[in-house]
Amino acid sequence: MNAICLQVFVSEASRHHGKLTYEWLLDTAQGLGVAGGSAFRALAGFGRHGRHDVGFFELAGELPVVVEFFVDGATADQILKAIAAAGLQLVYAKLPAEIGVTAA
Repeated sequence: MNAICLQVFVSEASRHHGKLTYEWLLDTAQGLGVAGGSAFRALAGFGRHGRHDVGFFELAGELPVVVEFFVDGATADQILKAIAAAGLQLVYAKLPAEIGVTAA
């Protein structure tokens, strides 16, 4: 099955209306009928705000989290519209994906 891998990038401590942003994203997608999604915390990263590593205690909460969904194109667009409607400005990537199950 061909699909879209929608990745949304947030800071692990960022919140939207009192809820962690990655939890808000998962809840919103579930409410839209998405079958599944995952949030992955990074060990290290860098970007416009510099470099962040797990080893630095004072940077707790600053590491990136990738929230990922495998959906069709229309559903990816629905999720992005929900994010925009909520007033969030988040970085995302839409990648072509092939989903399958290996033979036993």
